[in-house]
Amino acid sequence: MPEKELTQTVRKGEELHAENLKKFLLQNNLIDSEKSELVVRQFYNGYSNLTYLLKIEEKDYVLRRPPFAAPKRGHNMGREFKVLSKLHNVFEKTPVTYAYTEDVEILGAPFYIMNKVEGIILTAREAKGRNVSPNEFKKISNSWLDTFVELHNVDYKAAGLESLGNPEGYVERQVKNWGKQYLAAATEEVISAKKVMTWMENNQPGNYDYSLIHNDYKYDNVVFVDDQWKKIAAVLDWEMCTLGDPMMDLGTSLGYWTTTSDADFLKQGLPSPTIMPGNPTRTEIVNKYSLKSGRDINNLTFYFAYGLFKIAVIAQQIYYRFKHGYTKDPRFEGLNKVSALCCNTAWNAIQKDSIDELF
Repeated sequence: MPEKELTQTVRKGEELHAENLKKFLLQNNLIDSEKSELVVRQFYNGYSNLTYLLKIEEKDYVLRRPPFAAPKRGHNMGREFKVLSKLHNVFEKTPVTYAYTEDVEILGAPFYIMNKVEGIILTAREAKGRNVSPNEFKKISNSWLDTFVELHNVDYKAAGLESLGNPEGYVERQVKNWGKQYLAAATEEVISAKKVMTWMENNQPGNYDYSLIHNDYKYDNVVFVDDQWKKIAAVLDWEMCTLGDPMMDLGTSLGYWTTTSDADFLKQGLPSPTIMPGNPTRTEIVNKYSLKSGRDINNLTFYFAYGLFKIAVIAQQIYYRFKHGYTKDPRFEGLNKVSALCCNTAWNAIQKDSIDELF
């Protein structure tokens, strides 16, 4: 895909110090001369870490750094770099990493450099532009699910990632921590948010499996090799990767999986190619995942509500930064409404004990 379809001019206030960056690239043997022309563009997709395309000496690199004025929790570039560097040895569907630094004198924050993976990233804009057919979406969802199952079967010990997280007590910690983060970022009262938080505290599963989990697995975080849709070249955005309950991972993916039967405000708030004809329903996704993985899926309403609530917290945290002037990205202006609608949808799912036909 041409990079102009994925990138834009760097947003004001999010520029990179070109001379410092070229020195860093030279020191890490990624370029031959500091005098080479550097072109920097910014990837428009994504709401969390900032991602840039670097074009220099007929090479393409990708740079990842935290948002400006980001909270200390999360956005750990060193952790993300470590995960990718080790994981690539056992799971080739990851970008190749080249260099990382914690020297904030260079760009004002830690950052790392990786390769640019060629292929197709299926954003809502891209899917509409390609007029993807229902038959194509059957292939796309199949390949997407196959890779999801493959990811959950990764031998993380062989990759040296057994210390990445503590799977014991994972569900309880997540419910508690996301609740705390929501309250810390709240800018207005959303009654359904507190109802969902209380319900999850009282209805969380006590027994669960664990594996390597991605925590943000959706269509626009994978790169398809080509428009045959049979193979995924790489999974992107490993910021929240850890060891935990794979059903929590599935629940988050279901939270992003909007369908034609959802209310219009939900489809608009969480724009996704999944609303286009040919995509499975959320229930069909669960059934196919269970068949492909061999896992029994219980407590489905909990996992779906959790996924929606986590998305609500992430949206609210970003809106909090926008409201307080830490970022001026216009995309963030309505994220408080997205957060509220995710909480409302989660509460509807709980009341109906269902993940489909919620409105």
